[in-house]
Amino acid sequence: MKLYGFAGTRSQRALWGLKEVDADFEFISVNLLEGEHKRPEFLRINPAGKVPVLVDGDLIIPESAAIVLYLADKYPEKGLMPADLQERAQVYRWTLFGVTEIEQPLWRITRHSMLYPPDKRLPADIELARGEFAAMATVLEKHLEAREFIVGNSLTVADCVTAYLIDWANEFQLIDGFPRLKAYLERLYARPEAPPRIADARKAA
Repeated sequence: MKLYGFAGTRSQRALWGLKEVDADFEFISVNLLEGEHKRPEFLRINPAGKVPVLVDGDLIIPESAAIVLYLADKYPEKGLMPADLQERAQVYRWTLFGVTEIEQPLWRITRHSMLYPPDKRLPADIELARGEFAAMATVLEKHLEAREFIVGNSLTVADCVTAYLIDWANEFQLIDGFPRLKAYLERLYARPEAPPRIADARKAA
């Protein structure tokens, strides 16, 4: 397998999944800062021009959450997806909660603070997004009471997806008032299979 990605981005989630299942893969860096994601050779792999992308033989999978879900199905013995139907439903629920309710305000903050040209940035939208994040982070904070992982007693797809988001939020100092999220972040990234934290990945790039 080949993983096309860039340090510090959502490629970290795919890396986490690959390491958790102990897969044999090659990491191919696509330097977003130099515009490599817009080159024809990469657009042939993912016309959306985004990373990460997993290539497994003839199969091409963009979208980080989809990659981790695929790995969970490819390596069922690794336990990233529970066998129990009700627990599987909870993994789907919290994975989608992460990419919709947690990730979207983080993207808005990122775009309006650093990605958009200065004349396109809307400070008011950043404040709205911070409030939206806080509301949904409160839901996850309550859910993590007396829990080590988001679903069940072991790491699942939901954790690979969400832990990265909590680290992203931490980059904006958004979890200072959420002690369980902070503890969850430290606990998950202490795993030997965890990818580098966002800040560390950027420094090493």
